[in-house]
Amino acid sequence: MPKILIVGGGYAGFYTAWKLEKQLRRGEADVTIVDPLPYMTYQPFLPEVAAGSIEGRHAVVAHRRHLKKTDVITARVTAINHAEKKATITPELGEPYEFDYDIVVVTGGAVSRTFPIPGIAENAIGLKTIEEAVAIRDRILGNFDRASTLPAGPERDRLLTVVVVGGGFAGIEVFAELRSFASALLQSYPQISFDDVHFHLIEAMGRIMPEVSLPTSHWVLKNLAERGALVHLDTQLKSAVDGRVELSTGESFESDLIIWTAGVMANPQIVRNSDLPVEERGRITVRTDLRVGDEDTIVADAWGAGDISAIKDLSGGGVGGFCVPNAQHAVRQGKLLAKNLVATLRGEEPKDYNHKNLGAVAGLGLGTGVFQSGKIAIKGLPAWVAHRGYHGLAMPSWERKIRVVTGWWNNIWLGRDIVGIEARETPRAVFEEFASRPKPPAPKAEDAPVAAPAEEKKPARKTPAKKAPVKKAAAAQNAPAQEAEAPGAGAAPEESYGGAAEGTDPKPVSSDK
Repeated sequence: MPKILIVGGGYAGFYTAWKLEKQLRRGEADVTIVDPLPYMTYQPFLPEVAAGSIEGRHAVVAHRRHLKKTDVITARVTAINHAEKKATITPELGEPYEFDYDIVVVTGGAVSRTFPIPGIAENAIGLKTIEEAVAIRDRILGNFDRASTLPAGPERDRLLTVVVVGGGFAGIEVFAELRSFASALLQSYPQISFDDVHFHLIEAMGRIMPEVSLPTSHWVLKNLAERGALVHLDTQLKSAVDGRVELSTGESFESDLIIWTAGVMANPQIVRNSDLPVEERGRITVRTDLRVGDEDTIVADAWGAGDISAIKDLSGGGVGGFCVPNAQHAVRQGKLLAKNLVATLRGEEPKDYNHKNLGAVAGLGLGTGVFQSGKIAIKGLPAWVAHRGYHGLAMPSWERKIRVVTGWWNNIWLGRDIVGIEARETPRAVFEEFASRPKPPAPKAEDAPVAAPAEEKKPARKTPAKKAPVKKAAAAQNAPAQEAEAPGAGAAPEESYGGAAEGTDPKPVSSDK
């Protein structure tokens, strides 16, 4: 059987494997999928996960549960040598090893694209993974807890200031969802008022959400302003060192939560370590039939799809004539790739990928959304219903759909869960704090200091003892105690609290004083 290796288990990779299981005949091919995570993340739900509207585990799809006929390897593909049809697989534990394949499908996805702005790498967080979304939610809840115990001042303002960098769909959605989340939290924190919470979105261009019309984007800006959220257009982030945000306009403020959503790039770990053709923007060159290559050449037995690939958009849309990196294209490309791969195995011709964007829909917090399809724009509650309906149906598998929709239904009657678990990042801290530890071993006899031999003294001559007067002896008995002890000699230094300082030997106290 030909061995098919799928590199990456995101949208395109998961759907390729999922559809291959349904379309391949028994014994027709052996499929292996490799990804460092054991699940696919449904990224359109990340803003709602960050805002507590969806349980984090419900926004991911377990590979092993839904890919019954596929060999799942939880590891990284760190190199692809297609000339020899070998891939280097590097597990988290153990040594890297080579994997021989006959056909490779590269669907490694994308990662956050950042710029060398001081402080971003050390202080910001992205929004590409479920772990990031959950961490954002826990950080906001933890900051509300801490701020509620502080008086008004710079530290309190820092905890209650949220900054989002990037005004695309992902940035606007998480910005608006978090603003809605923070407003709902005020009911549980009477110590914090609406005006105490500050939200800033920074966008370098003169508008937000280029996927929708200009009037629709203006409506979103107005809606955010009415909710107390400030959008900085034509503004660049200059620095974020130690959480101090400095803008190109000269404004500056401090924030404990900086979220970066200003673009993505093809997974460099895969692109830079393969011999497959790469275009100028760092993506693998893929034809419209999803085979690797260009219009004139085809790289045999190599396929690509999703955000890691540069595929021409035959519908006439897209940026620069290529399909934009979003879920709509990745899912549909994965489905078509499976069909085309099976077709080539059976001697048939593959079909070109051609999908016209049906529109854009975004959730802006509970009960508020926006939908754009051509010149048709829907705003408010109807758009929010359309947003949830579309993504609820687009979530893979009925098992995941039921979990997500059930969570939404529960929130209607019970409200959002506002329990933050920041300590999950350091789960052993409490155990370590109170855990008993073995006492240090007692020093061995040979290690004890040897006392110097006493000098030989000549026997003193015996002299008759004189009796001290009774009055003087009584006075000596009642003398102040401090005269017998040097000042401060009985106070142990702070460093040696509980015993001698670590790494030092206790010194014997002389009784000659």
